[in-house]
Amino acid sequence: MKKHTKGIMAFLFLGGIMVTSGVVIGVPGIQPHTPPDTMDAASPADNYPIEERARYCGTGNASSTAYVREFDIPTPCTNPVGIVADGQGNIWFAETNTGNLAKFVTSNGTFKEYANPSWPDGIRTMTWGIEYAPDGSVWYTDDQFNSIWKFSTLDQRYTRYNLAESGEDLLPQRIELVGSQLVINDFTGNNLILFDPAQEGTVTYVAVPPPISPAVTAEFAVDENNNIWYTNWQGTQPGLLVRFDQNKYYEVVGSTGADSVQTQQFLTSFSLPRDLLTPNGITAAGGLIWLADTSSSFFFSFDPVTEQFVQYVTAPPQPSTYGNHTGLTFEPISRPYWMEADRQGRVVFNEHNANNIGVFDPQEESLVEYHVPSKNPFWADCDPGTGKSIEDCGLAQIFDIALDGSNIWFTEWVENNIGVVDTTVPLPFDVQLDSELVLVGEQTITYTIVPAAASGDQVTPVLSTTDSRMTVALAGPDTITLGSEPVTISATVSAAGVPSGTYKVLLGAQHPDIAISRYLTVTVP
Repeated sequence: MKKHTKGIMAFLFLGGIMVTSGVVIGVPGIQPHTPPDTMDAASPADNYPIEERARYCGTGNASSTAYVREFDIPTPCTNPVGIVADGQGNIWFAETNTGNLAKFVTSNGTFKEYANPSWPDGIRTMTWGIEYAPDGSVWYTDDQFNSIWKFSTLDQRYTRYNLAESGEDLLPQRIELVGSQLVINDFTGNNLILFDPAQEGTVTYVAVPPPISPAVTAEFAVDENNNIWYTNWQGTQPGLLVRFDQNKYYEVVGSTGADSVQTQQFLTSFSLPRDLLTPNGITAAGGLIWLADTSSSFFFSFDPVTEQFVQYVTAPPQPSTYGNHTGLTFEPISRPYWMEADRQGRVVFNEHNANNIGVFDPQEESLVEYHVPSKNPFWADCDPGTGKSIEDCGLAQIFDIALDGSNIWFTEWVENNIGVVDTTVPLPFDVQLDSELVLVGEQTITYTIVPAAASGDQVTPVLSTTDSRMTVALAGPDTITLGSEPVTISATVSAAGVPSGTYKVLLGAQHPDIAISRYLTVTVP
């Protein structure tokens, strides 16, 4: 697969044991480690034509809301993607338009950027994954040169590890330290990679072949039993959720030797639902596996015991994220992307096309969606025909998230910012509703918005379903002004033509800065 095709595929989708070895050979443009003072000081913006710089380098300054704070990266047009917290008050992120790593010190709000003297001028990459190791190393992926990199925070030295054995084109994507091994998914190479970070010299790793090929191997998660879960799919039809029993694998390898072991005996596959076509994000929480579908507004849970999936839906994107001045956006979708689980068992994910960070509480069946204020109008339908985009329209291209206690950090690829959601800030209102509903034909439901205080804020009701055949019609005004008293919202739910089963309906309210909702369980007999 050619490099430009690989990048497009990743962008849209992100829409036997085989022991592989490869010497770290010279790739055009990659130079040995040299002192930083020999680097070219050209601006990263020069990597884009002048007419494209606003689209990729940003259109405004960092902004804030009551829940979200953004920070301008000092160097312009760095295109930040992968981000991770080191647990010591520092946030590390990859600048994909410079080849450098950067650190943000949360205690004083300062940035420090570390020049990568081995990175060739004018080359861009996509660093989808980044990990901080206990020894002070930062590991990250590089799809441009089929590599992973290590940056030592002790001596500030970069080391590159080439994963391409014979010049094959790979796409190392997400990376995580699991025990003593680094686990990496090779997205377009369609393998799960087990990499020993202590190795030196010749690069070796274990590549676990997938059940489906040709296809892609997407993000992975580790459950409480140390199983590695990942998805294997083609994007045009439902793929597989795969469980890799790594404990049993290492046990057998230790007693028999790697050359005699076939991975198939350690893989268990489960068919994905028909509505889950591009499951990029995945995480494990509360004994369940959670998956994000980047080609819709859906996310799913999977119970390994019952082998049942449950489908959820986000609030619809706010009009400011898609504009729709040409009238071509008929059904905007939020595109949930990557997923993480926090210490409270909540599922956190970025909603790429909604400019939101979502926090789902499985115990409460509640969803809070924090809206990111910065937007780049060149990524949405923001021109009303005048040749000039309207204000507050577009997307920041939020391409990664990192958890640090109660804070959720994220990157804005086309606005040159990093940002943070403070989940401890009190919410402006709550949503109360019935726990479940048995629906036959058509029925009226109600739910209540309970303000925390009189604010005068205007909100719009959230009414979303997981099945397009189930309709929810608002029986009241489209906009509600919140005072000090609870507000009851009525809606009519119709199940005409909906097959028997259990469905989720999202009910709540959306403010320009935040959406708060709960899920009503609807059973159609």
